[in-house]
Amino acid sequence: MTVDAPSRPALAERQARVAVAVLFFTNGALFANLLPRYPQIKADLDMSNAVYGLAVAAFPAGAIAAGLAAGAAIRRLGSARAAVLGTLLTGAGILAAGLADSVVLLAGALFLAGAMDAVTDVAQNAHGLRVQRRYGRSIINSFHAIWSIGAVTGGSMAAAAIALGLSRGQHLTISAVVFAVAACVALRYCLSGPESEPAPAPEAGGRVDRAPGHEATARRRTVYVLAALVLIATAGTLVEDAGSSWATLYLSGSLHASVTLAAFGYIALVGAQFIGRIVGDRLVDWFGQRTVARAGGLIAAAGMGLALAVPSVSGTILGFAAAGFGVATLVPAAMHEADELPGLKPGSGLAIVSWLMRLGFLASPPIVGLVTDATSLRVGLLVVPLAGLLALLCAGVLRNGHASSRSRT
Repeated sequence: MTVDAPSRPALAERQARVAVAVLFFTNGALFANLLPRYPQIKADLDMSNAVYGLAVAAFPAGAIAAGLAAGAAIRRLGSARAAVLGTLLTGAGILAAGLADSVVLLAGALFLAGAMDAVTDVAQNAHGLRVQRRYGRSIINSFHAIWSIGAVTGGSMAAAAIALGLSRGQHLTISAVVFAVAACVALRYCLSGPESEPAPAPEAGGRVDRAPGHEATARRRTVYVLAALVLIATAGTLVEDAGSSWATLYLSGSLHASVTLAAFGYIALVGAQFIGRIVGDRLVDWFGQRTVARAGGLIAAAGMGLALAVPSVSGTILGFAAAGFGVATLVPAAMHEADELPGLKPGSGLAIVSWLMRLGFLASPPIVGLVTDATSLRVGLLVVPLAGLLALLCAGVLRNGHASSRSRT
Protein backbone atom coordinates (compact mmCIF):
# COMPACT_ATOMS: atom_id res chain seq x y z
CA MET A 1 0.00 0.00 0.00
CA THR A 2 1.42 3.37 -1.00
CA VAL A 3 0.79 6.73 0.60
CA ASP A 4 0.18 9.59 -1.76
CA ALA A 5 2.44 12.59 -1.40
CA PRO A 6 0.70 15.80 -0.33
CA SER A 7 -0.84 17.44 -3.37
CA ARG A 8 0.44 20.81 -4.45
CA PRO A 9 -2.04 23.63 -3.72
CA ALA A 10 -4.10 24.65 -6.73
CA LEU A 11 -3.42 27.91 -8.56
CA ALA A 12 -6.35 29.62 -6.80
CA GLU A 13 -4.93 28.74 -3.37
CA ARG A 14 -1.42 29.91 -4.32
CA GLN A 15 -2.81 33.18 -5.66
CA ALA A 16 -4.89 33.64 -2.52
CA ARG A 17 -1.80 33.11 -0.36
CA VAL A 18 0.04 35.87 -2.23
CA ALA A 19 -3.03 38.12 -1.95
CA VAL A 20 -3.21 37.65 1.84
CA ALA A 21 0.54 38.30 2.09
CA VAL A 22 -0.04 41.61 0.26
CA LEU A 23 -2.78 42.54 2.75
CA PHE A 24 -0.50 41.80 5.72
CA PHE A 25 2.36 43.75 4.12
CA THR A 26 0.07 46.70 3.44
CA ASN A 27 -1.30 46.67 6.97
CA GLY A 28 2.19 46.74 8.43
CA ALA A 29 3.38 49.50 6.11
CA LEU A 30 0.49 51.96 6.42
CA PHE A 31 0.80 52.95 10.08
CA ALA A 32 4.60 52.69 9.98
CA ASN A 33 4.56 55.51 7.40
CA LEU A 34 3.05 57.81 10.01
CA LEU A 35 5.19 57.01 13.06
CA PRO A 36 8.35 58.86 11.96
CA ARG A 37 6.16 61.93 11.35
CA TYR A 38 4.99 62.11 14.97
CA PRO A 39 7.75 64.46 16.20
CA GLN A 40 6.98 66.93 13.41
CA ILE A 41 3.23 66.73 14.08
CA LYS A 42 3.84 67.31 17.80
CA ALA A 43 5.95 70.36 17.08
CA ASP A 44 3.57 71.82 14.46
CA LEU A 45 0.55 71.51 16.78
CA ASP A 46 2.59 72.77 19.76
CA MET A 47 1.49 69.89 21.98
CA SER A 48 2.78 69.24 25.46
CA ASN A 49 3.94 65.73 26.27
CA ALA A 50 0.71 64.99 28.13
CA VAL A 51 -1.51 66.21 25.28
CA TYR A 52 0.61 64.35 22.74
CA GLY A 53 0.30 61.14 24.76
CA LEU A 54 -3.48 61.47 24.92
CA ALA A 55 -3.72 62.24 21.20
CA VAL A 56 -1.71 59.23 20.02
CA ALA A 57 -3.58 56.99 22.48
CA ALA A 58 -6.61 57.57 20.23
CA PHE A 59 -5.26 54.93 17.83
CA PRO A 60 -5.37 52.01 20.30
CA ALA A 61 -8.60 53.45 21.75
CA GLY A 62 -10.20 53.26 18.31
CA ALA A 63 -8.97 49.70 17.92
CA ILE A 64 -10.54 48.71 21.22
CA ALA A 65 -13.80 50.52 20.43
CA ALA A 66 -14.23 48.77 17.08
CA GLY A 67 -12.49 45.47 17.74
CA LEU A 68 -15.59 43.44 18.55
CA ALA A 69 -17.34 44.72 15.41
CA ALA A 70 -14.81 42.89 13.23
CA GLY A 71 -16.69 39.60 13.47
CA ALA A 72 -19.91 41.23 12.27
CA ALA A 73 -18.04 42.91 9.40
CA ILE A 74 -16.59 39.56 8.32
CA ARG A 75 -20.00 37.89 8.36
CA ARG A 76 -21.61 40.74 6.42
CA LEU A 77 -18.87 41.49 3.88
CA GLY A 78 -16.66 38.42 3.91
CA SER A 79 -13.16 38.42 5.40
CA ALA A 80 -11.41 39.57 2.22
CA ARG A 81 -13.72 42.51 1.53
CA ALA A 82 -13.69 43.52 5.21
CA ALA A 83 -9.87 43.49 5.21
CA VAL A 84 -9.64 45.60 2.05
CA LEU A 85 -12.30 48.10 3.16
CA GLY A 86 -10.53 48.38 6.51
CA THR A 87 -7.25 48.99 4.68
CA LEU A 88 -8.74 51.81 2.58
CA LEU A 89 -10.25 53.52 5.62
CA THR A 90 -7.07 53.02 7.67
CA GLY A 91 -5.10 54.77 4.94
CA ALA A 92 -7.65 57.61 4.86
CA GLY A 93 -7.46 58.00 8.64
CA ILE A 94 -3.66 58.08 8.60
CA LEU A 95 -3.68 60.69 5.81
CA ALA A 96 -6.18 62.79 7.77
CA ALA A 97 -3.97 62.52 10.87
CA GLY A 98 -0.99 63.76 8.88
CA LEU A 99 -2.98 66.75 7.60
CA ALA A 100 -4.74 67.56 10.90
CA ASP A 101 -4.40 71.19 11.95
CA SER A 102 -5.70 70.70 15.49
CA VAL A 103 -5.28 68.20 18.29
CA VAL A 104 -8.98 67.28 18.12
CA LEU A 105 -8.78 66.45 14.42
CA LEU A 106 -5.56 64.50 14.97
CA ALA A 107 -7.13 62.41 17.72
CA GLY A 108 -10.29 61.85 15.67
CA ALA A 109 -8.32 60.72 12.62
CA LEU A 110 -6.17 58.38 14.70
CA PHE A 111 -9.30 56.97 16.34
CA LEU A 112 -10.72 56.17 12.88
CA ALA A 113 -7.41 54.68 11.73
CA GLY A 114 -7.15 52.53 14.85
CA ALA A 115 -10.73 51.32 14.54
CA MET A 116 -10.27 50.31 10.92
CA ASP A 117 -6.88 48.77 11.62
CA ALA A 118 -8.55 46.47 14.18
CA VAL A 119 -11.12 45.34 11.60
CA THR A 120 -8.38 44.78 9.02
CA ASP A 121 -6.26 42.82 11.49
CA VAL A 122 -9.02 40.35 12.36
CA ALA A 123 -10.30 40.06 8.78
CA GLN A 124 -6.90 39.43 7.17
CA ASN A 125 -6.11 36.78 9.79
CA ALA A 126 -9.49 35.16 9.17
CA HIS A 127 -8.83 35.04 5.44
CA GLY A 128 -5.28 33.83 5.97
CA LEU A 129 -6.63 30.97 8.06
CA ARG A 130 -9.11 30.13 5.28
CA VAL A 131 -6.19 29.84 2.89
CA GLN A 132 -4.27 27.78 5.46
CA ARG A 133 -7.11 25.29 5.66
CA ARG A 134 -6.98 24.91 1.87
CA TYR A 135 -3.22 24.34 2.03
CA GLY A 136 -3.55 21.67 4.71
CA ARG A 137 -0.45 22.91 6.55
CA SER A 138 0.58 25.89 8.64
CA ILE A 139 1.28 29.14 6.77
CA ILE A 140 -0.16 31.74 9.17
CA ASN A 141 3.19 32.56 10.79
CA SER A 142 4.65 33.55 7.42
CA PHE A 143 1.91 36.16 7.05
CA HIS A 144 2.88 37.72 10.36
CA ALA A 145 6.51 37.74 9.26
CA ILE A 146 5.47 39.60 6.11
CA TRP A 147 3.63 42.12 8.31
CA SER A 148 6.98 42.83 9.97
CA ILE A 149 8.59 43.37 6.57
CA GLY A 150 5.79 45.78 5.73
CA ALA A 151 6.37 47.73 8.94
CA VAL A 152 10.09 48.08 8.16
CA THR A 153 9.26 49.11 4.60
CA GLY A 154 6.76 51.71 5.77
CA GLY A 155 9.21 53.23 8.21
CA SER A 156 11.86 53.32 5.48
CA MET A 157 9.41 55.04 3.11
CA ALA A 158 8.77 57.72 5.73
CA ALA A 159 12.48 58.24 6.31
CA ALA A 160 13.04 58.60 2.57
CA ALA A 161 10.15 61.04 2.24
CA ILE A 162 11.53 63.18 5.05
CA ALA A 163 15.01 63.11 3.48
CA LEU A 164 13.53 64.18 0.12
CA GLY A 165 11.67 67.05 1.73
CA LEU A 166 8.18 65.80 0.90
CA SER A 167 5.39 67.33 2.95
CA ARG A 168 3.28 65.10 5.16
CA GLY A 169 0.38 65.49 2.76
CA GLN A 170 2.41 64.47 -0.27
CA HIS A 171 4.08 61.57 1.51
CA LEU A 172 0.98 60.11 3.14
CA THR A 173 -1.13 60.58 0.00
CA ILE A 174 1.40 58.51 -1.95
CA SER A 175 1.38 55.88 0.80
CA ALA A 176 -2.43 55.73 0.98
CA VAL A 177 -2.85 55.47 -2.80
CA VAL A 178 -0.10 52.89 -3.34
CA PHE A 179 -1.35 50.56 -0.63
CA ALA A 180 -5.02 51.10 -1.53
CA VAL A 181 -4.26 49.97 -5.08
CA ALA A 182 -2.27 47.00 -3.76
CA ALA A 183 -5.13 45.94 -1.49
CA CYS A 184 -7.75 46.27 -4.24
CA VAL A 185 -5.65 44.20 -6.64
CA ALA A 186 -5.13 41.59 -3.91
CA LEU A 187 -8.89 41.36 -3.43
CA ARG A 188 -9.28 39.96 -6.95
CA TYR A 189 -7.22 36.91 -5.98
CA CYS A 190 -8.67 36.21 -2.53
CA LEU A 191 -10.86 33.17 -1.95
CA SER A 192 -14.54 33.39 -2.78
CA GLY A 193 -17.41 31.55 -1.17
CA PRO A 194 -18.58 31.21 2.45
CA GLU A 195 -16.29 31.91 5.37
CA SER A 196 -16.75 28.44 6.87
CA GLU A 197 -17.49 24.97 5.67
CA PRO A 198 -20.85 23.50 6.59
CA ALA A 199 -20.97 21.00 9.42
CA PRO A 200 -21.07 17.38 8.25
CA ALA A 201 -24.60 15.98 8.10
CA PRO A 202 -25.43 13.02 10.35
CA GLU A 203 -25.56 9.62 8.71
CA ALA A 204 -28.90 8.55 7.28
CA GLY A 205 -31.18 7.22 9.97
CA GLY A 206 -28.70 8.24 12.63
CA ARG A 207 -29.58 10.07 15.81
CA VAL A 208 -27.64 12.75 17.57
CA ASP A 209 -28.02 12.19 21.30
CA ARG A 210 -26.67 14.73 23.70
CA ALA A 211 -26.35 14.09 27.39
CA PRO A 212 -28.14 16.55 29.69
CA GLY A 213 -26.04 19.63 30.22
CA HIS A 214 -23.85 18.88 27.18
CA GLU A 215 -24.40 22.30 25.62
CA ALA A 216 -23.73 24.11 28.90
CA THR A 217 -20.52 22.13 29.34
CA ALA A 218 -19.47 22.93 25.77
CA ARG A 219 -20.10 26.64 26.38
CA ARG A 220 -18.02 26.58 29.56
CA ARG A 221 -15.25 24.80 27.68
CA THR A 222 -15.35 27.45 24.94
CA VAL A 223 -15.14 30.27 27.49
CA TYR A 224 -12.22 28.55 29.23
CA VAL A 225 -10.32 28.02 25.98
CA LEU A 226 -10.97 31.59 24.83
CA ALA A 227 -9.62 32.93 28.13
CA ALA A 228 -6.47 30.81 27.79
CA LEU A 229 -6.01 31.93 24.19
CA VAL A 230 -6.29 35.57 25.24
CA LEU A 231 -3.56 34.98 27.83
CA ILE A 232 -1.34 33.29 25.22
CA ALA A 233 -1.78 36.15 22.75
CA THR A 234 -1.30 38.75 25.48
CA ALA A 235 1.93 37.03 26.54
CA GLY A 236 3.23 37.56 23.02
CA THR A 237 2.25 41.25 22.95
CA LEU A 238 3.68 41.88 26.43
CA VAL A 239 7.09 40.77 25.21
CA GLU A 240 6.78 42.90 22.06
CA ASP A 241 5.88 45.95 24.15
CA ALA A 242 8.74 45.32 26.58
CA GLY A 243 11.13 45.41 23.63
CA SER A 244 9.68 48.51 21.99
CA SER A 245 9.01 50.53 25.15
CA TRP A 246 11.72 49.53 27.62
CA ALA A 247 14.66 47.69 26.02
CA THR A 248 16.56 50.81 24.96
CA LEU A 249 15.89 52.55 28.29
CA TYR A 250 17.11 49.54 30.29
CA LEU A 251 20.27 49.06 28.26
CA SER A 252 21.22 52.74 28.16
CA GLY A 253 20.09 53.66 31.68
CA SER A 254 20.49 50.67 33.98
CA LEU A 255 23.36 49.00 32.07
CA HIS A 256 25.01 52.19 30.76
CA ALA A 257 25.27 51.01 27.16
CA SER A 258 25.91 53.55 24.44
CA VAL A 259 22.85 54.89 22.60
CA THR A 260 23.83 52.98 19.47
CA LEU A 261 24.36 49.70 21.33
CA ALA A 262 21.20 50.17 23.39
CA ALA A 263 19.10 50.18 20.21
CA PHE A 264 20.13 46.57 19.59
CA GLY A 265 17.87 45.33 22.39
CA TYR A 266 14.76 46.06 20.34
CA ILE A 267 16.46 45.16 17.07
CA ALA A 268 17.46 41.77 18.48
CA LEU A 269 13.92 41.11 19.69
CA VAL A 270 12.12 41.97 16.44
CA GLY A 271 14.82 40.32 14.32
CA ALA A 272 14.59 37.07 16.26
CA GLN A 273 10.80 37.27 16.20
CA PHE A 274 10.89 37.62 12.42
CA ILE A 275 13.15 34.55 12.14
CA GLY A 276 10.85 32.66 14.50
CA ARG A 277 7.88 33.41 12.27
CA ILE A 278 9.73 32.45 9.11
CA VAL A 279 10.57 29.01 10.53
CA GLY A 280 7.47 28.80 12.72
CA ASP A 281 5.19 27.19 10.14
CA ARG A 282 7.66 24.37 9.54
CA LEU A 283 8.05 23.83 13.29
CA VAL A 284 4.28 23.79 13.82
CA ASP A 285 3.84 21.20 11.06
CA TRP A 286 6.59 19.04 12.57
CA PHE A 287 5.79 19.30 16.27
CA GLY A 288 2.32 20.88 16.62
CA GLN A 289 1.11 24.22 17.98
CA ARG A 290 1.12 23.14 21.63
CA THR A 291 4.70 21.86 21.64
CA VAL A 292 6.03 24.88 19.77
CA ALA A 293 4.22 27.30 22.10
CA ARG A 294 5.49 25.51 25.20
CA ALA A 295 9.04 25.41 23.91
CA GLY A 296 8.83 29.06 22.92
CA GLY A 297 7.51 30.10 26.31
CA LEU A 298 10.34 28.20 27.97
CA ILE A 299 12.94 29.83 25.69
CA ALA A 300 11.56 33.32 26.43
CA ALA A 301 11.36 32.72 30.18
CA ALA A 302 14.80 31.13 30.49
CA GLY A 303 16.57 33.50 28.10
CA MET A 304 15.30 36.75 29.55
CA GLY A 305 15.22 35.40 33.09
CA LEU A 306 18.93 34.59 32.90
CA ALA A 307 19.67 37.99 31.36
CA LEU A 308 17.93 39.75 34.24
CA ALA A 309 19.48 37.49 36.88
CA VAL A 310 23.02 38.11 35.56
CA PRO A 311 22.79 41.57 33.95
CA SER A 312 25.19 42.54 31.20
CA VAL A 313 24.78 44.40 27.92
CA SER A 314 25.52 41.45 25.66
CA GLY A 315 23.53 39.03 27.82
CA THR A 316 20.52 41.35 27.84
CA ILE A 317 20.58 41.74 24.06
CA LEU A 318 20.70 37.95 23.75
CA GLY A 319 17.89 37.72 26.30
CA PHE A 320 15.66 39.98 24.23
CA ALA A 321 16.52 37.92 21.15
CA ALA A 322 15.53 34.72 22.96
CA ALA A 323 12.28 36.34 24.08
CA GLY A 324 11.44 37.50 20.57
CA PHE A 325 12.16 34.09 19.08
CA GLY A 326 10.23 32.33 21.83
CA VAL A 327 7.00 34.30 21.43
CA ALA A 328 7.13 34.52 17.63
CA THR A 329 4.28 32.04 17.05
CA LEU A 330 2.09 32.84 20.07
CA VAL A 331 -0.27 35.41 18.55
CA PRO A 332 -0.75 33.44 15.28
CA ALA A 333 -1.33 30.25 17.30
CA ALA A 334 -3.95 31.91 19.51
CA MET A 335 -5.74 33.38 16.51
CA HIS A 336 -5.68 30.04 14.69
CA GLU A 337 -7.15 28.17 17.64
CA ALA A 338 -9.78 30.89 18.24
CA ASP A 339 -10.89 30.62 14.61
CA GLU A 340 -11.30 26.85 15.01
CA LEU A 341 -13.50 26.93 18.12
CA PRO A 342 -16.83 25.18 17.53
CA GLY A 343 -20.12 26.89 18.27
CA LEU A 344 -18.97 30.41 17.36
CA LYS A 345 -19.99 32.46 14.34
CA PRO A 346 -17.28 33.07 11.70
CA GLY A 347 -14.86 35.74 12.89
CA SER A 348 -16.22 35.87 16.46
CA GLY A 349 -13.42 33.93 18.15
CA LEU A 350 -10.78 35.93 16.32
CA ALA A 351 -12.47 39.23 17.17
CA ILE A 352 -12.77 38.39 20.88
CA VAL A 353 -9.15 37.26 21.23
CA SER A 354 -7.84 40.23 19.24
CA TRP A 355 -9.92 42.72 21.24
CA LEU A 356 -8.94 41.42 24.67
CA MET A 357 -5.32 41.10 23.53
CA ARG A 358 -5.34 44.81 22.64
CA LEU A 359 -6.69 45.64 26.09
CA GLY A 360 -3.77 43.79 27.63
CA PHE A 361 -1.34 45.54 25.30
CA LEU A 362 -2.79 48.94 26.27
CA ALA A 363 -2.46 48.18 29.98
CA SER A 364 1.09 46.82 29.79
CA PRO A 365 3.17 50.05 29.57
CA PRO A 366 1.60 51.81 32.58
CA ILE A 367 1.80 48.64 34.70
CA VAL A 368 5.49 48.17 33.91
CA GLY A 369 6.02 51.88 34.53
CA LEU A 370 4.37 51.71 37.97
CA VAL A 371 6.45 48.67 38.94
CA THR A 372 9.59 50.42 37.70
CA ASP A 373 8.85 53.58 39.69
CA ALA A 374 8.27 51.51 42.82
CA THR A 375 11.33 49.27 42.37
CA SER A 376 13.53 49.34 39.27
CA LEU A 377 13.28 48.76 35.53
CA ARG A 378 15.12 45.49 36.00
CA VAL A 379 12.23 44.30 38.17
CA GLY A 380 9.69 45.76 35.76
CA LEU A 381 11.17 43.72 32.93
CA LEU A 382 10.34 40.53 34.81
CA VAL A 383 7.15 40.84 32.78
CA VAL A 384 9.08 39.16 29.92
CA PRO A 385 10.01 35.86 31.63
CA LEU A 386 6.60 35.88 33.36
CA ALA A 387 4.94 36.18 29.94
CA GLY A 388 6.97 33.18 28.78
CA LEU A 389 5.82 31.16 31.79
CA LEU A 390 2.22 32.25 31.14
CA ALA A 391 2.43 30.91 27.59
CA LEU A 392 3.99 27.69 28.86
CA LEU A 393 1.16 27.16 31.36
CA CYS A 394 -1.70 28.04 28.98
CA ALA A 395 -0.41 26.23 25.89
CA GLY A 396 -2.32 23.09 26.85
CA VAL A 397 -5.44 24.48 25.12
CA LEU A 398 -3.60 24.40 21.78
CA ARG A 399 -3.87 21.21 19.79
CA ASN A 400 -0.92 19.22 18.51
CA GLY A 401 -2.69 17.50 15.65
CA HIS A 402 -2.53 18.57 12.03
CA ALA A 403 -4.58 21.62 12.89
CA SER A 404 -4.43 23.24 9.48
CA SER A 405 -6.34 20.40 7.93
CA ARG A 406 -9.34 20.64 10.27
CA SER A 407 -12.58 22.13 9.01
CA ARG A 408 -14.45 24.79 10.88
CA THR A 409 -17.98 23.88 11.81
